[in-house]
Amino acid sequence: MGASSLDDMEDTKPLPMGSLERKARKRKGALETMKTKLRRQFSCSVPKVKRTLTDFFPVVLWLPKYKINEYVWGDLMSGLIVGIILVPQAIAYCLLAGLEPIYGLYTSFFGNIIYFILGTSRHVSVGIFSLMSLMVGQVVDREVYLAGFDLGEESTQSSMDGGWNVSEDYSKTAMNLTIKALNMECGKECYAISIATSLTFLAGIYQVLMAVFRLGFVSIYLSAPMLDGFATGASCTILTVQAKYLLGLKIPRHQGYGTVVVTWINIFKNIHKTNFCDMITSAICIAVLVAGKELQDRYKNRLKMPLPTELVVVAVATIVSHFADLNGQYSSSISGAIPTGFIPPQVPSFDLMPRIALDAIPLAVISFAFTVSLSEMFAKKNGYTVRPNQEMLAIGFCNIIPSFFHCFTTSAALAKTMVKDSTGCQTQVSSVVSAFVVLLVLLFLAPFFYSLQKCVLACIIIVSLRGALRKFRDVPTLWRLSKIDATVWMVTMCSAALISVEIGLVIGVVVSMICVVAQTQYPKVSLLGQIENTNHYEDMDDYSHLVIIPKVKIFRFQAPLYYANKDFFLKSLYKTVGLEPFLEKARRRKLEKKAKERAAKKTDKDNGDVSIGLIASELDFHTIILDCSSISFIDTTGISTFKGLLKDYKEVGVNVILACCNTKVIDSLRLDSFFGPDDKEMYTLSFHTIHSAVSFATDAAAASVNASSV
Repeated sequence: MGASSLDDMEDTKPLPMGSLERKARKRKGALETMKTKLRRQFSCSVPKVKRTLTDFFPVVLWLPKYKINEYVWGDLMSGLIVGIILVPQAIAYCLLAGLEPIYGLYTSFFGNIIYFILGTSRHVSVGIFSLMSLMVGQVVDREVYLAGFDLGEESTQSSMDGGWNVSEDYSKTAMNLTIKALNMECGKECYAISIATSLTFLAGIYQVLMAVFRLGFVSIYLSAPMLDGFATGASCTILTVQAKYLLGLKIPRHQGYGTVVVTWINIFKNIHKTNFCDMITSAICIAVLVAGKELQDRYKNRLKMPLPTELVVVAVATIVSHFADLNGQYSSSISGAIPTGFIPPQVPSFDLMPRIALDAIPLAVISFAFTVSLSEMFAKKNGYTVRPNQEMLAIGFCNIIPSFFHCFTTSAALAKTMVKDSTGCQTQVSSVVSAFVVLLVLLFLAPFFYSLQKCVLACIIIVSLRGALRKFRDVPTLWRLSKIDATVWMVTMCSAALISVEIGLVIGVVVSMICVVAQTQYPKVSLLGQIENTNHYEDMDDYSHLVIIPKVKIFRFQAPLYYANKDFFLKSLYKTVGLEPFLEKARRRKLEKKAKERAAKKTDKDNGDVSIGLIASELDFHTIILDCSSISFIDTTGISTFKGLLKDYKEVGVNVILACCNTKVIDSLRLDSFFGPDDKEMYTLSFHTIHSAVSFATDAAAASVNASSV
């Protein structure tokens, strides 16, 4: 029976009292619907072209309406403050990415400019992000290691010249490779940024494809507990990776699973090589940074702008390191020369992409998920709307275009977005101001960071993890609220921290989905009773003083009914009502056999007939009402289950009727002829309320008793 025939099934005869008549809906065929969509999608007109362009470039809609007197001060202040925070973080996060500091500045500059043009959020700050930097760094280090380069600190060229022009000295310490993708002789730093840009290009392509094919729904499988656990686990990894810089240890980053465990083992093995200059500097910097953050949190309502603690620490540490010559006197590891200006753009290496195609998938998904969730959160807070699909396009092009300019993967960052929101940001003009601050550093100030110690950058990264690491304090509360969410958080966090970030993401998604399936596979079931003096019914286990309906069992199943929970549904029903039809039929057959044997031994036939008649009169109920209010959908297995229930219980003298079915469930049942030919039994098997089903059952039973007595 086709779906279109559902509207022709209704009888023209008067409906029973209290019944509802479904509206007749004319449904288009699948071919006609597809033609309509294609016609609408590929039609071309001047208004549609204009609308498409304005949708793709939202800046052309809001920028002409920019209220200078009202917005400019807030945008200027927030952009300037975020830019000041961004510069030291951009340099620091390059440690995580395994790249030279200049690339972090490039990434921050281009990300802000492109999102200004394409983004729909007024407050999101797009740019370098610790989690993205970590994931990029893991891929970069792996590929650099596989290419034959030494991952040790001493092999890293501190200047850009060493990265792009391979000298004779460098060829003696690290193996030179001819990279076909670059068509030039390339050293370690050059090869590392080639991996990063190719990875970023692929991540952007994936994000744009997800937007084109409307695959934004992928992010719904990233639950909040899973994302929090993932971020916390990744933060543990970030802290571990940066710990060696705090002590001045030159330990190559571990390749493979178990980075946290292996790295800490290596740190303790090499603890005797601690550089005390770096250790003392780290202790002072962490103390100052934490004190600044605590003051910021305590007096944030009184302060008109965030304290530029990171910038102060970087400036003071650089000056001290330069004039005290900490690198020459104590072998303290420093950032080295950061060139000014821009390196000529270059096409990402397509020859490298097959090696890293899978690595770009989690980057694309996580980058998109954080960007969309942050944009929607701040849009809701400030009373406007964003377009998630456009956000996916925006962050995709924030990765594709900058990859030609030696940038790595970007995302929205929570901390900087909160700073923008708290300092009066009104539009994305603030991002242009932040980009201008970064541009000043790129053009003029970059060489001044030559003497900046790497341990100072590591301190900035570690202190920025305070928010994520504080999530550990929320675990007991989360456990009290929802044990399932707490389990998802802990499993994801442990997987991301102890195995790897990528595996942790996969495990987190899988565990989240398993928990959802488990809740529908083993849902709550209950027997209902009537609330006194009302027509409402509730769970007898949860509420007291409920009235039990004589001879009627009301069963509620709080989940969709489908193939995975069909067995649980049947077992729960049999246990709750206290009657399994198969066992009842077997019991009756056994009693009938004994009664016949007993009757055969006696000459009095009536005595045997009475024994047989008593077999069927032992049940304490005559009707089961299935409350379907929580059954959102039903598949063919569920329909077969309902049919089997009707048949099996009817054979033992018990009627089964449905109550509170939604229209989707009713349509599925009608398509499978559950209500008989032409739905003749529709109004005797299905009722809109539990009370109407109870009334029908009791009236039918009374009528049956009266008929039998007559």
